Amino acid sequence: MTYLLVLVAVIGCMALMDARWRLFLWRRPLAGAVVLATGLAYFLWWDVWAIAEGIFLHRDSPLMTGIMLAHQLPLEEAFFLLFLSYLTMVLFTGAVRVLEHRAERRGP
Repeated sequence: MTYLLVLVAVIGCMALMDARWRLFLWRRPLAGAVVLATGLAYFLWWDVWAIAEGIFLHRDSPLMTGIMLAHQLPLEEAFFLLFLSYLTMVLFTGAVRVLEHRAERRGP
């Protein structure tokens, strides 16, 4: 359960940063939600494929809930993949914002 709580906390922190600077979901909510859902679906598909190939295996841990979404696919993996996708988009949009700001300061 600890791992899931940490993931929810960092996703919440990411959402607070996103809301403060309107980087991704708070800038374009519908488009952002579609991008996050697409990224999450893609990475979940990738995990399912890797599990089927024997590449990824789940190991029991006292830090996890024990809830499985599918064979060898714990609930926490979905939250981690959501965090990974959200982090990537917040970093990307934040970097674009910084570069645009620097270009504006330099002038034409």
